[in-house]
Amino acid sequence: MSKVKRILGVDPGTNFLGYAIIQVMKDQISLVKIGVVKMNHLESQQLKLKKIFERLQEIIGSTQPHEMAIEAPFFGKNVQSMLKLGRAQGVAIAAGITKGIEVTEYSPKKIKQSVTGKGNASKEQVAAMLEIIMNAKLEQQTLDATDALATAVCHHFQSSSLLSSGKKYNNWDSFARDNPGRVKQ
Repeated sequence: MSKVKRILGVDPGTNFLGYAIIQVMKDQISLVKIGVVKMNHLESQQLKLKKIFERLQEIIGSTQPHEMAIEAPFFGKNVQSMLKLGRAQGVAIAAGITKGIEVTEYSPKKIKQSVTGKGNASKEQVAAMLEIIMNAKLEQQTLDATDALATAVCHHFQSSSLLSSGKKYNNWDSFARDNPGRVKQ
């Protein structure tokens, strides 16, 4: 019997929070649920944080993920925005850990690199690569939702690489040569 793992990916935000749940069985990744929690209509920061916590708890309750991956805030020019984003991330993490889920944080660069091979890829490039990886059309999804999906996929790839032989690769060709079963044509 194969072990099935579900991963919740979260792209935190104070107006829009993206989320995606993937299911992994062996090397097959499938999309369970994807969407956005909209908070731009709420006036206070406290109401937005409450909505993040409650909605993520609902999503966790209904989809039963085993692990959660979240995008770390990146340093921008606006300190207030960074502070608000950090609060949103903290509340999202709290929603996961209070439900007993292990939470792992990834930098935006690590997520992009994991999905596209380039740490400076655009959000649109990430979304396009996810369509290939997931073998699904994602054009109806917002970039917040596809960023959350990328976070979940990144976590799966990082977890899988931890379970592998531990061999380090300097380029794609050598990895593909040693792992023909993990490369999709």
